[in-house]
Amino acid sequence: MKLHTLPPSANSHGCIAVVKHLKAEDKVEIINAYGKTRTPEFLAINPCHTCPTLEINDDVAVWESNAIMRHLATTLEGGEDLYPKDPIMRAKIDMVLDWRQTSLYKNIPDIAYCVFGMPVSHEAAKKNMKELLDEHFPILLDVYLKDTPFVYSDKPTIADLGIAPVLTFIKVRSKFWDAVPDKVKEYHSRVLEAFPGAKENFDMLDGMATGYDGEGADAEP
Repeated sequence: MKLHTLPPSANSHGCIAVVKHLKAEDKVEIINAYGKTRTPEFLAINPCHTCPTLEINDDVAVWESNAIMRHLATTLEGGEDLYPKDPIMRAKIDMVLDWRQTSLYKNIPDIAYCVFGMPVSHEAAKKNMKELLDEHFPILLDVYLKDTPFVYSDKPTIADLGIAPVLTFIKVRSKFWDAVPDKVKEYHSRVLEAFPGAKENFDMLDGMATGYDGEGADAEP
């Protein structure tokens, strides 16, 4: 299999971490697709031109990070460590990954995509940060992490890899990050530290985020 990634991208980080954690680099080739996603060759694999993209074989590819993490965890040896086979636990992980896509992540672009030079709305960024603080972080802390250090679990799963790398984006606006609850910051660090194989990638995004000094970097949340 071939895993096409953007090395500093939070959406690629969970997939990279799964491969590294399962010591499966001999089965999954990790490829840097920066600058290549609009080429005819890549579009033939993934017409949505997104990363990460997993080439499973010459005829089959999947994209969307959560789908890729699920596939890797269900096909690679040891994957049940990150995506348990118990149907109830698996349903909880799937539920949280859906929440990540539909509730958590939609608040990130206006907060952080200025780091990529993309146009953002600073008013929307403030609104989105308020939603994170008032709605989504309480769900994360008081429901998903109520009794365990990781999402519904004493050890990290792909649900945590879906959530934690994304939180690094908030560091693009330093005062927004200051407003993040300490327990969320501790969770963020706890998850990233559990996957040292992907540290280089985690650090890339962290450096990009904390190094941003453009418009909105010092905005109040």
